[in-house]
Amino acid sequence: MHSAELTPSVLAELRRPRRYPAVSVVMPTHRSEPDNAQDPVRLRNLVAEAKSRLQADEAVSRADRLDLVHQLDRAVAEVDLVHAEDALLIFAAPGEHQVWSLPRSVPERVVFSETFLTRNLVATHAAAAPYWVLTVSAERAALFGGAGPRLAEAAERGFPVELRPDLPDVERKERIGDVPSTFRDEQTRHYLREADTALAAVLEAEPRPLYVLGEAAALAVLEEIGTATKTAVAQVPRGGLGRASVAVVREAVAGAVKEQAARVVVQAKERLDQALGVKALAAGIDEVWQSVAEGRAALVVLEEDYWEPVRVTDNHLVPASAGEPDVRDDMVDEIVERALDTGAQVEFVPTGELAGQGRIAAVLRY
Repeated sequence: MHSAELTPSVLAELRRPRRYPAVSVVMPTHRSEPDNAQDPVRLRNLVAEAKSRLQADEAVSRADRLDLVHQLDRAVAEVDLVHAEDALLIFAAPGEHQVWSLPRSVPERVVFSETFLTRNLVATHAAAAPYWVLTVSAERAALFGGAGPRLAEAAERGFPVELRPDLPDVERKERIGDVPSTFRDEQTRHYLREADTALAAVLEAEPRPLYVLGEAAALAVLEEIGTATKTAVAQVPRGGLGRASVAVVREAVAGAVKEQAARVVVQAKERLDQALGVKALAAGIDEVWQSVAEGRAALVVLEEDYWEPVRVTDNHLVPASAGEPDVRDDMVDEIVERALDTGAQVEFVPTGELAGQGRIAAVLRY
């Protein structure tokens, strides 16, 4: 059951076309009692609905039908509702299945298509504001990937970078006076250059805000010899992080991440004000939906818990009640996915920040 980091490569793999049918079972879940008591029943009912539709779908071969029933059963066996978050997504296609847990509520749906229903994952990825954390010490540099409240060491991206064990003991030499400073030792500087080079490759493949944490002396040397670390949105002087746990690193970077989030909100609202001044602003879900569909949106800003059931009428979005026929409960997530597909930037802001713009607004390219 995945609750892992949603990287662009993971999302791209999930969004690639599959042989029909790619089955998506999507449902809201609950973190605590008594509401979570309904989750197992809801899951059984949705999976039963998916199986029933498979049996009735003449476009599905018998072999694929049997395989998909097997994949759905395997997926259900992997579900952990005891540690549920706010949503559960089951994806099944011939020969494969995946289970995802998300910290963002979703409307209940069973969808058959040539692709999985990934818009909720895309919106979660955008709302979580992913970032990188580099921790450095005299002998080790580690990289961590963060998204929302989650943080995990990114050990598969060329990190950690460490002093080679066959090199002289620099710290011992410093104690007896053989070298003037641990961070001025050429071997240590070489290892820090290696870390900076590895970081540059990560940032090129997946740009994110970067936070660099470490002893003041290490940060000073990186500033002098590095290039990738110069792009950091914040540097946090703090020692003892060479082999720190995820919990310690999360606590150490929390303040800087919070400050950056506040800056992003201010900058986003400033861009909306500037766009209003030159009549390049779309406000409200209907205007934003149309501008995004036409590829005219350069920036979409929305409140982080905003969703609104709508019905498409005469090429406009009309507010509706959830659960009614032809009502789109996840149109906000569709807008986010489409905006990202067309190269627009998407920023989430706290509830109430866009009350005057209908909770969602866009800066237009033209």
